[in-house]
Amino acid sequence: MAARFPFLCTCGNVVPAGERCACQIARARARKARHDARRPNARARGYNRRWEAARRDYLDAFPFCRRCGNPATIVDHITPHRGDDRLFWDRSNWQPLCAPCHNRHKQREEHQQ
Repeated sequence: MAARFPFLCTCGNVVPAGERCACQIARARARKARHDARRPNARARGYNRRWEAARRDYLDAFPFCRRCGNPATIVDHITPHRGDDRLFWDRSNWQPLCAPCHNRHKQREEHQQ
C-alpha cells in the first residue's frame, strides 16, 4: 500500500493527506452560496402540492431504491428536467431512490455530464 503524503495548498498551508485546507472549504462554501442565490426555490421549480401527491403515489407503488434495494424516499428524474414540464411529469422518467444513492451516486453522475 502506497503511503499518502501531506500536500502544500495554494495558500501555502501544509495539509495532511485526505483532508482539505480551510481556504478550500471556504471557497467551496462561497461557490455553493453563489449558486444557491441564483437558483429558484423548490416551489418555483415545480415541486409543489401536486408534485408531493404524485411523489407519494409513486413511492407507494415503488417503495424500494432502484440501485440498492433499501426503502426509497426520493423520486428522482432519470433525465434532469431543467424546467421542462413535459419531462418533469413524465413518469417513465422517474425512479425511486434512497437518499444516500440519490445524494452520492446520482449527483456524481449528473455532474460528470
